[in-house]
Amino acid sequence: MGIRIGTAERDGTFHSQGIALKAVLDQRAALAPVEVLESSSASIENANRLHTGEIELGFMASNWIGRARNGEPPFAQPIDIRMVAPMNAGPLFFIVRAGSDIRTVADLRGRRVAVGMKTSGMVQHAHNIFGVLELSFSDFTPVYLDFAAGADALALGQVDAQFQCPIPNKVMTDLSERIAVRVLPYAAGDLDRLMRTVSFYRPVTMPRDAICGLDADVTQPAVVNILATHARVPEPIVREAVTAIVTGADELGRRNPLFAGLRKLFAPLPTQGAAALEFGGVRLHPGAIAAYLAAGLLAAQAAE
Repeated sequence: MGIRIGTAERDGTFHSQGIALKAVLDQRAALAPVEVLESSSASIENANRLHTGEIELGFMASNWIGRARNGEPPFAQPIDIRMVAPMNAGPLFFIVRAGSDIRTVADLRGRRVAVGMKTSGMVQHAHNIFGVLELSFSDFTPVYLDFAAGADALALGQVDAQFQCPIPNKVMTDLSERIAVRVLPYAAGDLDRLMRTVSFYRPVTMPRDAICGLDADVTQPAVVNILATHARVPEPIVREAVTAIVTGADELGRRNPLFAGLRKLFAPLPTQGAAALEFGGVRLHPGAIAAYLAAGLLAAQAAE
């Protein structure tokens, strides 16, 4: 019948993942042909497209799906959204020029920080992180720029730090080859406090040499990005898609390094049950449950 996947702007991380996912899903006759659709506002637009039936699957950051389910701003009405599968855990990190006197995230008080576009999920993450650190946006100067413009501003000295996500991403790779940069660590206790406070973050280690200037492993918060669907999407379609994702996890990793840790994201299912993937109170689609049961990742009693 063919399915449509909502992603992000061309060359954005969700878009690049969508291209890899299409290649794997197209191998399933029940799903082909798969169409990858671009989006100007990623998670928000994809949730709204699921609501209106314009797409069957949509990439989203897990911090948005609970809001979509409840109809909280920026969503105009509750959306009968369902979880399909995790896609990756993308580290959220602040970078500065190598010669900067800023040593930790807490030191950004009074500085100019490129935090992303004003309506973006990055700004929401910045509010989450600074809120836990007891900093408000009035304690520094937020500069609302997209990734590419923010990187240019950092290179030109127009901002003191930039908020980035995830790795690898082309903007970060290009910037680290243009100028010497550092990734800011968290002050003692701050990262643990953030993990305890914000349920949809996970600690992820950015390995040394992942980008130029990263000369030691550093742990950062990561948001789990997910594939969502709508309750109305037929169970066989979702079951087939999840089966393709689970069995094609290694191929997805070869096609796009953002999928490299995909199997680790399925790991909590056997012990935690469906709740391991039900971020923001959004339940797994019945088709997804059927696929995880068949793959041996979910026990029947844990699927309830």
